[in-house]
Amino acid sequence: MKVRDILRVKGGTLFTVPPSAALGSAVLTMSDHDIGSLIVMEGNKLAGILTFREVMQALAKHHGSLSGLEVRSVMNTKPLTCNMETEMDEVRRMMLVEHARYLPVIDQKMLMGVISFYDVAHAVVEAQDFENSMLKAYIRDWPEDTTKATN
Repeated sequence: MKVRDILRVKGGTLFTVPPSAALGSAVLTMSDHDIGSLIVMEGNKLAGILTFREVMQALAKHHGSLSGLEVRSVMNTKPLTCNMETEMDEVRRMMLVEHARYLPVIDQKMLMGVISFYDVAHAVVEAQDFENSMLKAYIRDWPEDTTKATN
């Protein structure tokens, strides 16, 4: 399974924000849409990613206040990325090793979407369920042994 397979099932909705956006406004967008990340775009170029991790760090650093902060001041400017052909095993490894919960998907310098740890887990469970059902069907349809031992 590849990243393109996950994006095909997930759909193409993508939420972005410019680096100059107020951090409070970005947090409201994340809350309104029940998402854990926003892609930060400068023009048509990926500038970074804002996740709840950066928001929590900003809240801790600024004693619970986001007033006057811009997204650019807290965003991750070097997010881990993958492409449409990245294999799922590689994505899982990358996410686990780098503690990344969200990966922007870039294809030929174009942002195609974002996959989350949840998306990956969901895809793995779906694949395992399919494999289990196929194995159970195979076992159920196992041919009987027609050569009986004669004693």
